[in-house]
Amino acid sequence: MRTCPFCRRPASKRDGYDAAGRCRGDLVLENLLLRHQLAVLTRPTRQRRRVPIRPGDKLLWVLVRSLRRDWRRHLVVVTPDTVVRWHRAGWRLYWRWRSRSPGGRPRLSPDVQALIARMSLENQLWGSERIRGELLKLGIAVSNRSIRRYRWSRPARPPSQSWRTFLANHAHAIWAADLLVVQTLTFKTLYVLLFISHGRRELVHLAVTAHPTAAWVWRQVVEATPWDRRPTHLIRDRDRVYGGDFRQRAAALGIETVLTPVRAPRANAVAERVIGTLRRECLDYVIPVDERHLHAILAEYAAYYNRDRPHRTLRLETPRPQARSRAGPAPALQAIRARPVLGGLHHVYEAAAA
Repeated sequence: MRTCPFCRRPASKRDGYDAAGRCRGDLVLENLLLRHQLAVLTRPTRQRRRVPIRPGDKLLWVLVRSLRRDWRRHLVVVTPDTVVRWHRAGWRLYWRWRSRSPGGRPRLSPDVQALIARMSLENQLWGSERIRGELLKLGIAVSNRSIRRYRWSRPARPPSQSWRTFLANHAHAIWAADLLVVQTLTFKTLYVLLFISHGRRELVHLAVTAHPTAAWVWRQVVEATPWDRRPTHLIRDRDRVYGGDFRQRAAALGIETVLTPVRAPRANAVAERVIGTLRRECLDYVIPVDERHLHAILAEYAAYYNRDRPHRTLRLETPRPQARSRAGPAPALQAIRARPVLGGLHHVYEAAAA
């Protein structure tokens, strides 16, 4: 008579055995194992090429391997060698846990801890090795690590503002100045002097000349600072066109001049970037005829730059904040008016008046 390969009982259909001689419990266990593997395969994962096996899955198959002789027949998602490797890894973890050390060095007594704190407080110039030597003279052997743990430490300094916060708080009082050259239609070189504010990235003043001198530069400083509108710091390079007495004359107005290092354009990054913007959005597309023509072009672009051009640094606001319309339904396309700038090189879009 055929017997069940697990319980060793005679197999008969009347007792719940199938034609293959397997009992009902064997069929239920096989069904559970296959369903578990199906659940593992259908788990959500970012890497679909790899089956998401969890520690609980590994423990389940390690137990099944030790309890069932035909465990290989039910295994589908991984190979039997993988289950054996899991079992060996679990065995190593078990014995590592059994062989763990009960603890390291004994903890220092409160008296020794207080003595270390006293020595470090009374002798703030001593390091851990120096304190260790004094303790050895008293017959107390302590490691440097323990001394660093229990020695007196200075109270933490109050938190200070970051450099980003410091610069943001002082940006409104900082200006930058720089010169750039422009070629005219007749190949004449013109010089443009600009002042820009760090706070709102506003082009404060623009001036054009064919012959820059120290007197001309100083006159532009005076024109850019009317009615006590002046910065506390002015960043500029070491160009000789400013003159030798520029710093003293600026200090008389309450402006401290900050000179950038030699050949370090990044030290005056705000002015360098606005010069790049002027070239990319304006000067690269026009050819000025003369000094007067260039001044008119720069004046129109400066007005557009300050009032209508969004800046990423200002979270897409303009240097001179404008009143924005309240959030609401979008106006009809016919109600939006485009105003050309520089002959259509740029446009400003506005809602037409009702």
